[in-house]
Amino acid sequence: MRILVVGAGAIGGYFGGRLLQAGRDVTFLVRPKRASELAKDGLVLKSPNGDVTLKNPPTVQADAIKDQFDVVLLSCKAFDLDDAIKSFAPAVGPNTAIIPMLNGMKHLDTLDQRFGKERVLGGLCAIAATLNEKREVVQLQPMQSINYGERDGTMSDRVKAIDEAFKSGIVGATASQNIMQDMWEKWVFLSSLAASTSLMRTSVGNILAAPGGRDFLLGMLDETSAIATASGYPPGGPFFERVKGNLTTEGSPMTASMFRDIKAGFPVEADHVIGDLIVRADAAKVPVPKLRIAYTHLKAYEKQRAG
Repeated sequence: MRILVVGAGAIGGYFGGRLLQAGRDVTFLVRPKRASELAKDGLVLKSPNGDVTLKNPPTVQADAIKDQFDVVLLSCKAFDLDDAIKSFAPAVGPNTAIIPMLNGMKHLDTLDQRFGKERVLGGLCAIAATLNEKREVVQLQPMQSINYGERDGTMSDRVKAIDEAFKSGIVGATASQNIMQDMWEKWVFLSSLAASTSLMRTSVGNILAAPGGRDFLLGMLDETSAIATASGYPPGGPFFERVKGNLTTEGSPMTASMFRDIKAGFPVEADHVIGDLIVRADAAKVPVPKLRIAYTHLKAYEKQRAG
């Protein structure tokens, strides 16, 4: 099975690196600068689950793709999706399976329109990772998972083959027959955390310590959960209780990557993670006043950043 990992940043670098470490046929689609870094220093993973340096990992640049791949693992940010599609399109053949690990749902429509729904699986990952100043992939916490599956819930032969390959190298790899539910549940948690910590510009623990903080966090979770329920994917029992626990743990240092991006002056996925939820809320006539304030805040940040 030939696997093309789009990008070798924190997410693609980690999961692709683990597959390469396990002896899988992995190629990283990268830009010239990243290709040079990997050729010089290798792909370095610093992780509680074990450090590794993969020397001379196979790379390809967009203008040099000649072959089609069995799997495309896509981990870009939403605002880079159009450029990413242009770069990996030549690698997509009649039997290629695309596994997107973007947040939210909006990207599925874009990928379906470009490549056909039959080539696009559902997918998501959970990992806290970043690139350090040495351009090494650093996993910040032991927790990690990656889920993938047919969007109609069937356990197809291609998903079984992908699962066998992924499980050989990635701890927490899971083929799911409820991938759309999984994606919605992650979206509920991520959007609640991102909207809250970005708007308040601080951690869950500091929000909880403020007057009205607990009600604010749980109110944000109620709004995002109501949108999911109206869309046919009500958040389930154990998941919901776990998320609720994460958002009500006193002293928690937890923040969303969106908040960390704001602090660093980076672009944010305001429309993909928050704006699209509001569009769906409007269609279902679900009131989301807290989410609207957070969205206005994010769009004001984008305006300031552009100026």
